[in-house]
Amino acid sequence: MSKLRSLPTTGALTGILESLEFFRDPSFAKKRFNRLGNVFETSMLGQPMVFIQGDKAIADLLSQPEAIEVWWPKSVRQLLGSHSLANRNGAAHKARRRVIAQLFSSSALQLYSPGIINLIDELGEELITAKTPLPLAGKMRRFAFSVIATTVLGLEGNDRDKLFSDFEIWTKALFSIPIALPGSPFAKALKARKRLLKKLKEILSQPINGKGGLDLLAGGLDEAGIPFADEDLGEQLLLLLFAGYETTASALSCLMRELLLTPQIEIWLREEIDTLAWPPTPEQTTMAYDPANAPRLDALVKEVMRFTPPVGGFFRRTKQSLLLDNIIVPNKRVVQVALIASNRHGTGDLDIFRPQRHLENECSLKLMPFGGGGRVCLGKSLAELEIRLMVVGLLHKLQLEVIPDQDFNLRQIPSPSPRDGLLVKVKV
Repeated sequence: MSKLRSLPTTGALTGILESLEFFRDPSFAKKRFNRLGNVFETSMLGQPMVFIQGDKAIADLLSQPEAIEVWWPKSVRQLLGSHSLANRNGAAHKARRRVIAQLFSSSALQLYSPGIINLIDELGEELITAKTPLPLAGKMRRFAFSVIATTVLGLEGNDRDKLFSDFEIWTKALFSIPIALPGSPFAKALKARKRLLKKLKEILSQPINGKGGLDLLAGGLDEAGIPFADEDLGEQLLLLLFAGYETTASALSCLMRELLLTPQIEIWLREEIDTLAWPPTPEQTTMAYDPANAPRLDALVKEVMRFTPPVGGFFRRTKQSLLLDNIIVPNKRVVQVALIASNRHGTGDLDIFRPQRHLENECSLKLMPFGGGGRVCLGKSLAELEIRLMVVGLLHKLQLEVIPDQDFNLRQIPSPSPRDGLLVKVKV
């Protein structure tokens, strides 16, 4: 039996310098893992924080659901709201999760697919007819938001655009210093949140027939005893907009970045894309580009999720002492699963972007780009469908090239995205 070990620590007390370094340096966790091992403790603005990486530590954490609970930084808790599914634990979380999950069932995805294909075709035409280079990352953000706002909320045109503007303000401050000084990002986000919830309340106060995925909620809400006008439903929809939008936009932006900066990968992928039909038939939409029919596309998506996961990590708080990779983690400690570092932890060429690894028999990487355990992101299936449809749809329609002399590095907060927006034009 392996010997139990005490929890290594960086020795940070206030955590001010640690917090600054965390936001500045994408290798923050990796550097400390290299020095202290797969489990270590530090302080982040006075909050004791345990970082973990590796299959053993993560499996140990998620195998003890009764001993942990969800936790988010104060800025996230306030901007999501106390009623939000993300901030709930126990029975209240499970009841609402079951209801909201109906929005992402197989039948729901089938219902959404025609609208998603239309949005992809519209983006393709916009790129083809553009007179000047366009920021592809920004277009992916608007696409991902349009999908969730249109398919779930039934919004169109001006109503959707107004919601998107406030949503961008709100999203950018989720992982910020939670001090509402006048003019600060957090103060602006709080005001945007009020406007968003007011709009969502207006949507919920109207007849739901024909409002996209909201039709799917009515029966489940009645069955669970949750009134449709319940005050927390607006916060659940706000969370869904974020979960179904931010991660998808990030994954699409990072995927297109890799294709555009590594032509040999695009050539390799196009060999498969050329064998696939676009658009898929309505009956085949959710399966046409699945791993069985498009293994190279599946490998590319997995590698993007490994190399630049849309969520850099997720948090849990211990409700009792735990053993994580034979290290004793005390009660009431916040644990962050460091996905970026963990996805590159191990032997081999894990610091290189190489999608072919996922087609090799010896590849046994365990990826959790949408979280793990009983709180896996509900929007996972919709995000994966959007990504696969977008890649096939765009590559069938056109070939893009990047504009030189721009910053291709990724900003990390709230999720990875090219700093200069990934400016592109269509090859003639």
